[in-house]
Amino acid sequence: MNRKLKNTLILVGLLLFIVLVGSLYAYFVQGSTISEKRTKLETLDDAALNTDDLIARVNTLEARVLELDSILAVRKYNIPVDLHQSEFYNFVNKLSFNFSPKSFVNIEYKDIIIEQNYNHYTYKLSGTAYFNDVYKMIYAIEQSRELKKITSLIFDNLVEVDIDGIPRYFVTFSIDCSVYFSDNDQFASSVSKENRLIPNSLFDIFYPLIRTDIPPNLDNLLDVQAADLLAIIPEGAFLSNSSGTTYLLWEGDKVYLGYLTEIDYDKNVVHFVLNKGGIIEKITLSLDKKENKLSE
Repeated sequence: MNRKLKNTLILVGLLLFIVLVGSLYAYFVQGSTISEKRTKLETLDDAALNTDDLIARVNTLEARVLELDSILAVRKYNIPVDLHQSEFYNFVNKLSFNFSPKSFVNIEYKDIIIEQNYNHYTYKLSGTAYFNDVYKMIYAIEQSRELKKITSLIFDNLVEVDIDGIPRYFVTFSIDCSVYFSDNDQFASSVSKENRLIPNSLFDIFYPLIRTDIPPNLDNLLDVQAADLLAIIPEGAFLSNSSGTTYLLWEGDKVYLGYLTEIDYDKNVVHFVLNKGGIIEKITLSLDKKENKLSE
C-alpha cells in the first residue's frame, strides 16, 4: 500500500469518526433541547395567531387601570410621587400673595422623615399676620389635595399703633407641618385637580370686644354726639356739627363711629348707631328739641 492511499484512508476514517460523534451528540445531547425549543416556538406561534385573546387581555388591563385611577381621582387627598421640597415653598408663597401687605410668613425646612410606605418633609412657618390671613393659610394647608397636615401650632396676639393713632390687631404664629409624598404611584392619581382652598371669613378671636382706644375722625365725618338736626327734606337729613359745618345725609351714610340707620318723617327724628370701642349705642336726634336722645 503506497503512502498516498494510506493517507486517504486515514482521512476518510477521521471524517467518519467526526460524523458519528456529531450524530450521537445531536441525537442524545441536543435532542431534548431542540424538542423543547420547538415546543416553545409552536406555543409562541399559536399565541401570535390568537391576537383576539391578547387584545381582550390588554383591554381588560386598561379598564382596570382606569378604574383604579378614577378611584384615586375622586379622593379628596392624594399622596404625590417624588415631591421636591421646594414645592411647599411655592405653595405657601402663592397663598400669601393675596395677604395684606402687613402680613408676612417665614418658611423653614426642617427635616425629611422616611416611613415604610411613604415619606414626609417637615417645615416650620412663622410670622405676623391678620387673623383671617392666618386662617386662610391653615385652611389651605389642611384642605390641599396633595396631603399636608399641621402637627402643632402656637398663636399670640400683637397690637400695633400706626402714626395716626389707629390700632391694628395682628396674630403672631408658629406652625409645624408635614408634607407627604411616596416613592411609588399607588397613592397618586394621574389627573390631579386642587381642592377649593378659599374659606369663608371668621370672626377674629383675638380682636378685643371692648376697646379703650377710639379711632380719630380722620375723614371729618359728622360727630353725632355734638350735632344738631336742622331739617328733614326729601333728599335726606340736614345736620350740623359743633363747629357749624353742615352735612346732608341719607339712611346708610357713615358718620363718626357709626351710621345713620333711619329717617323718621312722621316723628321728625333721625336714628344713628355708634360703635364706641365695642359698646353699641343708639342715638336719636330730634328736629323739635335739637338735642341728642340716648335710647337702648
